Amino acid sequence: MRKWIILPIILFSLVIFGYVNPDYVSPVVNVVNEAAPAVVKIEATVYSSTYIDPFIQDFFKKWFGDIPKQYQQKGTSLGSGFIFDKKGYILTNYHVVEKAEDIKISLLDGSEYNAEYIGGDEELDIAILKIDPKDKDLPIVEFGDSENLKIGEWAIAIGNPLGFQHTVTLGVISATGRKIPKPDGSGYYTNLIQTDAAINPGNSGGPLLNIHGQVIGINTAIIAPSEAMNIGFAIPINTAKRFIESIITTGKAVKAFLGVYMQTVTPELQKALGLKVNKGVYIAQIIENSPAEKAGLREGDVILEVEGLSVTSASELASIIHNYTPGSKVKIKFDRKGKIHEIEVTLGESSEKNEDNIQAREFIGIKVDEISESDRETYQIPQKITGVIVKESTNNYISKGFVIFRIAINGKTYDIKDLNDWNDVISKVKKGDYVAIFYYYKGATGIFSFGY
Repeated sequence: MRKWIILPIILFSLVIFGYVNPDYVSPVVNVVNEAAPAVVKIEATVYSSTYIDPFIQDFFKKWFGDIPKQYQQKGTSLGSGFIFDKKGYILTNYHVVEKAEDIKISLLDGSEYNAEYIGGDEELDIAILKIDPKDKDLPIVEFGDSENLKIGEWAIAIGNPLGFQHTVTLGVISATGRKIPKPDGSGYYTNLIQTDAAINPGNSGGPLLNIHGQVIGINTAIIAPSEAMNIGFAIPINTAKRFIESIITTGKAVKAFLGVYMQTVTPELQKALGLKVNKGVYIAQIIENSPAEKAGLREGDVILEVEGLSVTSASELASIIHNYTPGSKVKIKFDRKGKIHEIEVTLGESSEKNEDNIQAREFIGIKVDEISESDRETYQIPQKITGVIVKESTNNYISKGFVIFRIAINGKTYDIKDLNDWNDVISKVKKGDYVAIFYYYKGATGIFSFGY
């Protein structure tokens, strides 16, 4: 008899609980309804040489760099992005559209557009695309402020993981100011936002939103699922906002520089120089009239922090500085003979000598440019070293960051001081010539010779 009494009570309770908060709408639903229409799916056409005979692949890479397209396999890079301007401007990751030839954009309402690549920056991993809205009133997302995020705030990611369009995931801000090395070893992602909102391949370039529907980050990287779960990273939106204008105007991110030649503090360096700290970045030399010199930094100082972010390597310090635009003021904490100091530095502009916008000719898979102050700081290139710097290379012997200062053709030597010299000398190379390229990299010089 007791069982029959208890059962109705349980059923009655379940009915009551089913009507708790009947009119409640999650604020996440409101965020998604507002922001999702502006999130786009990106399909970028790229070429790869995965099915080519290894001998042919090595031959072309060694002597010519790029594999001819007729021997390449066409593929598609999938990613995400978001419209931030009614004119059709879209923000995404550089690695999503790197070397893409055709870029197709799909919106939530099913409309599709062909996108134009406006510009971007590999180091910052941000890029801007543009679609022609014609007469359509495009949906956009609003930028938030990533400067003062609190651990535990809601974080909402919208993107196209593994091709599943407009997937929404929810989590919190797990940490800020994170730094991780880039997969290719070229430097660091710095000052990243960490979140446990699920991020997967295909989310790259999509927005990380706060509970108000504002973009606070660009979803960029994940820890391999085999190593950890729900550890994803986003570029702070404030970093991207600094460079949007220059990318739209010039196609490039105009980055700041500090003006020091530096070296990572190691146990050996500490003992050899008698340093009072066992980590940081040692200033080996100050560039004359640089922001560092004007602010009062000296040779022998050890930089410990920039804007509260600890620095433990030279490449990490360069990456942090390049997250700022010229004129930015940053606080730098440093050690000087055992005493900790803090100063404010107004960062300078990384001068580009290519004022006439000269287009450098590509040669054996190498793309070069003038050496900027930012390049000198990143690759530790002394002022006395002149030439052109390699920006991209598919050649196995000449790598990104190499400075080419001389070229010899059939025994005749030509000095390379700028892009004009480079273009002039490259135009002289003919089939059957013997060529030697002289280069400087990280304090050493080398020669790469071949028959053309």
